[in-house]
Parts: sequence; structure tokens; C-alpha cells
Amino acid sequence: MPKADNLTLQIFYGISSPWAYFGARRAAAIAQENGVSLKLRPIRIIEANGGIPLRQRPDARQAYHEVELRRWREYLGIPLNLKPTFYPCRTIELAAQAVIALQKAGYDAPAFSFAVQRALWAENRDIADIDTLKEIAKITVGDAAAKLVVEDQPANIIEEWHGNLAEAEGRGIFGTPTYVIGKELFWGQDRLDFVGRALKAAKEKCESMKETAA
Repeated sequence: MPKADNLTLQIFYGISSPWAYFGARRAAAIAQENGVSLKLRPIRIIEANGGIPLRQRPDARQAYHEVELRRWREYLGIPLNLKPTFYPCRTIELAAQAVIALQKAGYDAPAFSFAVQRALWAENRDIADIDTLKEIAKITVGDAAAKLVVEDQPANIIEEWHGNLAEAEGRGIFGTPTYVIGKELFWGQDRLDFVGRALKAAKEKCESMKETAA
């Protein structure tokens, strides 16, 4: 069990996932409410563990996917276009690697990430376009941070991008978003209530152990 000061809520997610978009703000709020850090771990589809792109799924599953999106959109009150022009995305690497770069540099990566998701799902914008990403970065994290949004990221950013996927595979993650506390996995934004309770319990346990040790 990590120390309370070191508790982290990790999110393994596809930046183009509507479910990750639905959960983004709520996950950030849960982390803030519990006083723990938030780490974004953008990844692509985990084919090694059974992940299947939406358009490759049977028609019945694709149809039900839209039904669920409509239900959750209405329930959460979050704007979402059921058929965005630029989904599936031509590529998610540019946006995902920009999140990693901003996070490593200490900028507000969650704000940028959510703005990218909103651009895709609510504003009908192309998040595979580098100029679109730069514009989003300037608005959400500032001009200096926007300079980190580039087509050719340095080796350490690309290495972390690939490392996120490798770690997700190793942890047994098969879908996104998956929220991770220590070794415990919570798949889906509809599990965020469990995430909140687990974070609270983990923090209380850590604090109790600290008091006992003192």
C-alpha cells in the first residue's frame, strides 16, 4: 500500500474514447476531493487483451453503443455528437503524445486532454490535425505550453507512449478508460463511484498506518 502522500489515480484511456470523455472531469474531481495526484496514461486499443475497434464490432454491438452514448449523454448532461465527422480519428498519436509532453513538463494536462475530447465529441473538430491541437493548447494551457504540441515528439515522449500500452497490457487492462489505484483496476466511467470509495478507503488506511507507526 503506498503512503497517503504518494497515492495516485492513474487513468489508462484512449483520448478519442467517448467514455473517457464522459469520465474525465468526474475522475479529476474525485482525485481532487481525495487529495491525491492524477496521472494520465493515454494509450491506443489494447488488441493483445481483446480490444476491438468499434467499426470492427458486429452491427448489433455498434447499434447498442449508440444507445448507451445517448443515455449517458442525457444522464450526465455532457454535450456529445453521436456521429462526429472526425471519428474514428485518422490518428490519435499526436494528441496522446501531446498530453504526455504537457504532463511531463508540469502543465495542466487534464485540462488539455478534456478540451481535445470535447473538440472531437462536442465541437466536431479534427483532433488528428496538429494546428487544431496547437490552438486548443494555447487556449487551455497557454502559448508556452503549446510549443510542446508538435508532430515529431522527442524520444522520451514516444517511449512513454509505447510504455503506457505495454504496462496496460501487463496489468491486464483490456478496455478504456480504466482507472487504477495501486494494483486495483476499475474499467469504465460507470465505475467512478467505486473509484471514489476505493480512494477514500486507501487514503484512510494509509493515514491509519502512519498514525500507528508514529
